[in-house]
Amino acid sequence: MSVGSAAWEVLLPAAGAPARARGRALQAALREAVRSGRLAPDTRLPSSRNLAADLGVSRGLVTEAYEQLTAEGYLRSGRGAGTWVGGATRSARPRVRDLAPRAPGAVADFVPGTPDLSLFPRAAWAAAQRGVLAELPHQELGYPDPRGLPRLRTALAELLARRRGVVADPERLLVVSGVAQATTLLAFALRARGIGTVAVEDPGSPQHNDLYAAAGVTTVPLPLDDEGPAVGPLRASAARGVVTTPAHQYPTGIACSARRRAELLDWARSVDGFVLEDDYDGDFRYDRAPVGALQGLDPERVAYAGSVSKSLAPGLRLGWLLVPEALADEVVERKRTMDLGHPTLDQALFARFVERGDYDRQLRRCQRAYRERRDALVAALEEHFPGSRVSGIAAGLHVIAVLPRRYAPEADFLARVAAAGIAVRALAECAHAGTSGYEDVRLVLGYAHLAPARIREGVRLMAEAAGG
Repeated sequence: MSVGSAAWEVLLPAAGAPARARGRALQAALREAVRSGRLAPDTRLPSSRNLAADLGVSRGLVTEAYEQLTAEGYLRSGRGAGTWVGGATRSARPRVRDLAPRAPGAVADFVPGTPDLSLFPRAAWAAAQRGVLAELPHQELGYPDPRGLPRLRTALAELLARRRGVVADPERLLVVSGVAQATTLLAFALRARGIGTVAVEDPGSPQHNDLYAAAGVTTVPLPLDDEGPAVGPLRASAARGVVTTPAHQYPTGIACSARRRAELLDWARSVDGFVLEDDYDGDFRYDRAPVGALQGLDPERVAYAGSVSKSLAPGLRLGWLLVPEALADEVVERKRTMDLGHPTLDQALFARFVERGDYDRQLRRCQRAYRERRDALVAALEEHFPGSRVSGIAAGLHVIAVLPRRYAPEADFLARVAAAGIAVRALAECAHAGTSGYEDVRLVLGYAHLAPARIREGVRLMAEAAGG
């Protein structure tokens, strides 16, 4: 194939574009041909006159395309030497991958952490969006206060004080992209204050280690007892910060006792340190009213973080952070330099959603659904794994299931259920050392994203695969 015919085939579709767009289409087609390698480096292109005649366009369009791509570095030319494909381009065609954390192809997926995304209130959310677009002042589409829109911070402060018992000063409340960003902001603030080590619950959420490490803060494992994080090892450590989930510990399901709450705060005051409270599912308690947040006992020693990831959807990337006054300036400045603030349309939409009572209705809806699903899971475990027990309080979106010893060793059990296409998480995966030391099988089973019938069928299939 000649160079001229190659260029003609590549560019001919662009020549058929509407007249006003033909020049841009020609440039785009030529640029893509060079990027993809269809026009190889050091290939001489037809003269503008010949190519224009072949394509049936004006010579001016071809000349303009050659000049534009020469300026961009895709082509090169010299007086009397013609136009050539440049040698600077080395881009391969991009490969689009989906790195979202999922269990593809699972027959039954009990991996914890995901709410039922079908419960997302699309109609109410769309109505709030229409209302916001109609009423939002033009100036609020500019760069926002890095802490968040005053309207949303005010609405969130009222909501959190009413539902979670926090001391919520809107001036010290930040709108963030979920608890992950809240954790990162706190890590940078602690490091700036000279705090280089924090204790994290063991077992606990694996993401805490990675987020603090990314900010240059070291984490040390903190064992748990029946009342929450063990204070003795905390006092013996070099840590001046502790990350905890006191309303419903992840993953063990422990609720931090009143005595342990007081001991954690006494420790923080004694070392001039801070408690970092992750209230990831504090709204969901099924046997009684939720216990209030630890932050309400001492807002100057406790930083409080939460999000809509369990109540609405994690993909919204929307959360909040209440900070002690000592950390406020550093956290706000770090938020400003990190992203210049959360998107204003999203903030205004959520503010309206909260103000009109839609968020409270959504929480009640999720509460009913998740309680029913937890009951279904507990009943299914009793039926298909006789002698098993569920530990932890009746709350949240997961349970710890302790199976009888006849299903051990755990590695064999996990291999059998995985081979059957059933996704589960072992409690040992949440431990710092990565090994449990348990003689029985202990699983962290998520249920919120599964309908009751699917839960019952999944447990039946798991028991079938496990044998015993």
